[in-house]
Amino acid sequence: MSARVLALLAAEPSPPSSGDLAVRKQRLEGLAYADLQRYPEAEQKIQAAEQLCAASDLPGCRDVVGARGTLQLARGQFKQAQLLFEKVLALDREHGERFGESNVLLSLGNAALEQEHFDEAIDWSDSAYRISTELDFADIAQNALGNLGWAYYRLGESEKAEGLFLEAEKRATALGDVTDQVKWLITVGYIYLDAHRYDDAERSYHRALDLAQATSRQDILDALTSLALVSERTGNLQQASDYADKTIALAPADGNRLDVLYPMLVKGHVAVRMHDTAQAEKTFREIEQDPKSHVFLKWEAGHSLAQLYEDENKTDSADKEYRAALSTFETARSSLQHEESSLPFPANAVRIYDDYIQFLIGEGKTAEALQVAEYYRGRTLAEGLGFLQKGTSFKPDNTSAQAVARAAGGTILFYWLGERQSYLWAISAKKTSVFSLPPKAEIDSVVQRYRKALSEQQEFLPATDADGRTLYQTLVAPAATSLAKNASVFVIPDGTLNTLNFETLLVPAPSQHYWIEDVTIADASSLRLLAASHAGSKHSGSLLLLGDAVKPNKDYPELRNAADEMGIVEKHFDSALRKTLAHDQATPAAYLASKPEQFSYIHFVAHGTASRVSPLDSAIVLSRSNSEEDSFKLYARDIIHRPLRADLVTISTCYGAGARAYSGEGLVGLSWAFLRAGAHNVIGALWEVSDVSTPHLMDELYGALKKGDRPEAALRAAKLSLLHSGGAFAKPFYWAPFQIYTGS
Repeated sequence: MSARVLALLAAEPSPPSSGDLAVRKQRLEGLAYADLQRYPEAEQKIQAAEQLCAASDLPGCRDVVGARGTLQLARGQFKQAQLLFEKVLALDREHGERFGESNVLLSLGNAALEQEHFDEAIDWSDSAYRISTELDFADIAQNALGNLGWAYYRLGESEKAEGLFLEAEKRATALGDVTDQVKWLITVGYIYLDAHRYDDAERSYHRALDLAQATSRQDILDALTSLALVSERTGNLQQASDYADKTIALAPADGNRLDVLYPMLVKGHVAVRMHDTAQAEKTFREIEQDPKSHVFLKWEAGHSLAQLYEDENKTDSADKEYRAALSTFETARSSLQHEESSLPFPANAVRIYDDYIQFLIGEGKTAEALQVAEYYRGRTLAEGLGFLQKGTSFKPDNTSAQAVARAAGGTILFYWLGERQSYLWAISAKKTSVFSLPPKAEIDSVVQRYRKALSEQQEFLPATDADGRTLYQTLVAPAATSLAKNASVFVIPDGTLNTLNFETLLVPAPSQHYWIEDVTIADASSLRLLAASHAGSKHSGSLLLLGDAVKPNKDYPELRNAADEMGIVEKHFDSALRKTLAHDQATPAAYLASKPEQFSYIHFVAHGTASRVSPLDSAIVLSRSNSEEDSFKLYARDIIHRPLRADLVTISTCYGAGARAYSGEGLVGLSWAFLRAGAHNVIGALWEVSDVSTPHLMDELYGALKKGDRPEAALRAAKLSLLHSGGAFAKPFYWAPFQIYTGS
């Protein structure tokens, strides 16, 4: 209510001219003017407060530093604002001012968001939320939730962000905080916009604009910009242009430059749709080169320029702009410090990668297209293992894919699922062939339906069989002539293909059968990691076996056949070469303390959990380490920090492979965590596993390993023993959940 603030203070008949009250008055007026985007008056008032503070150390002077930070933030001077807020934070902590501390932590979160330092934004905002929740500072808490949502959204975690935005909007409404209600209505609208839920987005934006009429000009600017975006996306070009023009006209000349750049981007897209290429090019170039542009704006402008040049057949210029846009993206990615931030972030650039790959293939540059697709794959895993250094430029590897296939001793099927067209590269030691596949959406629907049928143990009705055959014909048949009987096949999947066990695909001739009966299959994250996995290593043949845990609570009952499976695995190893942690000894702490890096084989027999929202919170359920609530969970985030050299880690749990596939990275969960720790191969489950059939499968697996089979061949032999058993275990539900992932 900044206008009322100014009116109240102006109504005082004898305003103080010195002392602490004068400092507080000038500060309040400065903040009110800043909120109203009347920056010259705000500057004058805050300067006056600073001059009073220079002459005397008054109690209100600490708050003046924060006010200066708020003004700098409003004017787009984000780094300067951050430095000022950090000073205030130190003072608040020194004086034990918890409300001030939580408030300035919130401001630091804002400054970090504006600088696109999303790791920092999460840390600051989470700290603000914890303090404000503990001490019931309700308005700060809802702001912190929304800021967390914004950081996660920018990192590509839309699912997590949506829940945070909705909760923040609910709390702001309950508090009567209309300004923040507007903010969260706009931000959740971006989630809807990205998901092509245009009606939902437009409703959210209109509601925000209606409320903004009673709040501030900034809220109106943000709502108008959002309406311009959704109008352009839905083809309402004149309406989009009108909203953009209103926004630009309303933005203050000395305000935040971003208030103008975002509607300019809309104007550029409208110009493209209206075939005004000269105006579009001028607009995109201005956004790309503006020093105040966010990296998101820069790479979007570069992407738009690339598409514009591609449409005009200016292929050299298009190629240059695609690479420039991707270098801008890589610069942003290189600043991320936490793996949990690096995992979702590539989703922000998938459209640019997709369009660039389509462009290169259209130009006949299929080898370069493969290099670009490979560059996008398994980045976080490769960086964590030391095979790849983060950089600020886009530099695809020129590694020979055929050399990787030769070293691996098999054929590589490398997939890219695109919006308009998907591709398969079939790579052997002698040649690389590329095949066009249907669009991503068409493949996704069949994969999801078929996987559901397998994981729910549905009887194989004609429709299910048809899906299995369709997936084989679509995904494998184009390359089938290059695959010999019993060949080794390494699948590098994309998107929903990460959730599909290729062994279950149905080969129609000469008589219908599962593809596992023809070939040995393993999954890999990228060519880079596949090459590393066959570099060769020596192993001691030792085993670390954990499981048959004491029930930690009613949610995880004891596994009836765990002891049987433990005994079956043990019998394949000499007693001097194995270490077994069972019952109350099978704890997360015991695993971490057991020096797991010294073992060739690690095997878990336990319950497992897979977190979709936070995959590194996936866990193996063991016995309690201590009295703490979750001390029985061996989390994926802890697994990655205990280096391994194991030839094979087997996770005999449900959903060990994970429940969330990240764009470019694949499924992330327990299997990914063990690969990240350094395991050469990991067996994990795509769905629930049966503790009745699994002991038999594991017996066959370790029997084949003892004979000298490689892990992928040993797993295939074990599965075929179930498939050919003639009983209930022949169903894919029992043998198909287990997938082998090859890593470093």
